[in-house]
Amino acid sequence: MKGLLKNLGLILIVIGAVILICCSFVGNVNNNAILGGSIALVIVGLVSYIVINKRITD
Repeated sequence: MKGLLKNLGLILIVIGAVILICCSFVGNVNNNAILGGSIALVIVGLVSYIVINKRITD
């Protein structure tokens, strides 16, 4: 469980990046809700990665 929690930020970043890549391939780059949600996932993932890894020590 600690390993999954430690990688939660990276998982959120990857999910956000995959959504952005899929929107690019499909051509749905004009939908602000999807683009805003995916960039929010990337930002939340980055912040959570930093905070969680500062708190959890091996």
